[in-house]
Amino acid sequence: MRRILEWKRREEGKPLLVLFAERGQLAGLGVEAAPRVLEPFFELWPAALTVVLPLARPIPAALGGSSLAVRLPAHEGLRTLLARVGPVTGTSLNRSGEPPCSRPDEVERLASGGIDVLVDGGPTPGGLASTLVDATVQPPRLVRPGAFPWPPKES
Repeated sequence: MRRILEWKRREEGKPLLVLFAERGQLAGLGVEAAPRVLEPFFELWPAALTVVLPLARPIPAALGGSSLAVRLPAHEGLRTLLARVGPVTGTSLNRSGEPPCSRPDEVERLASGGIDVLVDGGPTPGGLASTLVDATVQPPRLVRPGAFPWPPKES
């Protein structure tokens, strides 16, 4: 965590999100949310939608906080990897305030040996960051607009 925050020059106290592949992985992270809170998001996921949920106990990605931002990513290959290795912190490779990288060669150049593993899944589609919603309050509150429309359209 320290390496990521230092490299990104991210403001202190701004936690990282965690990417996961399966509902059961949330309990392992210590997410403590009632099914009535989680269910609406599982009807939307996988998507470019990051949701802040309460934690039973702090974990490193939460930087000591009582909540954690999580996302079930839309990228099928990433979900397959996460199903095998478990949840991981997820952040764009860019310094705070700079545009994110979208190609593996950019990542490698910018990281200049600062990452342990690079999984080359090809270029990312780029575009807007994920939408960030705080579900520690009811109704959930939009924190950051992004690629996923919020509020979602009713079906």
